[in-house]
Amino acid sequence: MLVNLNEVLIPAKRNHYAVGLFNAVNLELARGIISAAESTGSPVIMGTAEVLFPYGPLEEVSYYLIPMAKKANVPIVIHLDHGLNKETCLKALELGFSSIMYDCSTDSYEENVRKVREMADIAHSYGATIEGELGHVGDNEGSPEGSSHMTDPKQFYTEPDMAKDYVEKTKVDALAIAVGNAHGAYKLPPKLDFERIRTIAKTVDVPLVLHGGSGLTDSDFRQAISEGISKVNIFTDINIAAVEAEFKKFTNMNKGIIDLIPAAVGAVKQETMKKMKLFGSDKKAGDTYFRGKADVERLVKLVAEEVKRSLM
Repeated sequence: MLVNLNEVLIPAKRNHYAVGLFNAVNLELARGIISAAESTGSPVIMGTAEVLFPYGPLEEVSYYLIPMAKKANVPIVIHLDHGLNKETCLKALELGFSSIMYDCSTDSYEENVRKVREMADIAHSYGATIEGELGHVGDNEGSPEGSSHMTDPKQFYTEPDMAKDYVEKTKVDALAIAVGNAHGAYKLPPKLDFERIRTIAKTVDVPLVLHGGSGLTDSDFRQAISEGISKVNIFTDINIAAVEAEFKKFTNMNKGIIDLIPAAVGAVKQETMKKMKLFGSDKKAGDTYFRGKADVERLVKLVAEEVKRSLM
């Protein structure tokens, strides 16, 4: 079932668990993620990021992500992560993505607010949700999600009072925060500012997002979620799991791609299931939340589509 962020993150925030975002730049990743969600009874957020378009162009990715989400028996958000340009966000909405992130975190505060508020109005007109970022989440060396290296990340941490003002002015549905996290594989153990997470969670009324989840310890995840994180972004872990599974199969030159595909799907499924159970989203597929007239209309439309499909 295709849903938006509110439908999975509001219950997560209320019940103190988190829903994972897993990027799926090819069919094998998507199959593994959805299989994990259906096997664990977990809602899931699946999508891609603008910096990943060289590996899976937005339009091509939409051809399989959206139909697969609609057909799944668990709630699935199809999300554009780190949309860096207005045109990219608009294209994702036109293609049917149910959620976008417009990342203006490197702009001035005023520009970030202005641009994200404008995009929020557009996204909401589509029945989609929008995520913003305040502060700036940097990147570890070799991160496939960007290249913004910072000598002192603490200078870019999210300020609680500014977060409150930002949420009120932009009307975002979820807020990504910078609290010592970074994209890609960590060379050294990260030190998350859990007190900052707790303070921001008490200050704003929207779900909080932790980017750069790959490489954090289980203890880091549990504490971050207990302090107020409702969405965790994962890519590196499942990306590496798929390759490791393929190399294990590729022991001689007699193997073909049809031998590698099942191994990759299975490895992504297992790694994703581990994260879903760790985040506490397993068995929460029935927690979807519909808010307001637009969401009711969306639910009616989804039910009508399901009935139509069953009669075909």
